Amino acid sequence: MRSHQYREFGQAEFVTDEEGWCRGAARIPSPNCDERPANSAVDLLVIHNISLPPGQFGGPYIADLFTNRLDCDLHPYFDQLRSLRVSAHFLIQRDGRLIQFVSTNQRAWHAGISSFSGRTHCNDFSIGIEIEGTDLEPFSDAQYRMLAALTAALCRQYPLASVMGHEHIAPIRKTDPGPYFDWARYRQDLSDDEFARSACHALLFPSAARKKEV
Repeated sequence: MRSHQYREFGQAEFVTDEEGWCRGAARIPSPNCDERPANSAVDLLVIHNISLPPGQFGGPYIADLFTNRLDCDLHPYFDQLRSLRVSAHFLIQRDGRLIQFVSTNQRAWHAGISSFSGRTHCNDFSIGIEIEGTDLEPFSDAQYRMLAALTAALCRQYPLASVMGHEHIAPIRKTDPGPYFDWARYRQDLSDDEFARSACHALLFPSAARKKEV
């Protein structure tokens, strides 16, 4: 029986429109994107974590970074970000609210130098989801619920075959989503809902793959 705490994963609000925008997300378009290569199949979901400044939550700085509006004089940590041009398709905030920065039809600049299953340039064929958090503390229940809901909807719309952390596709450079990201909880949330279970049953997770791709 479906727990009352779970949202109905099949709601239309999580479906992206023809332009690749999710109806249930706040939209803050980022200029840090471009077109995917012709005929590229979007078959990889990449999970990240982010906080700005590190370990601080709830401010506008992540959105400012992704839209090239970050005032790098506001905090000493920001000085190293002055020339950075990055984005992700989605951000899940601590309270579970969802923001979309890049159309899923386009290539967001989230993975950097990366490889998976013998393919490089993971941005070409992936969707990037940032979760507000760090490598040093657990994520919230609301974030897991939103992540599962979004994953289920994306599985219905794209030929997603694998979901990996940034640490799995760029192991020398990255550690996120980190040791506190509960992959078993994520999988369980997907399996607890009939819609999500049918949509995502074939997804390959890190526990069933090599820990580090090269």
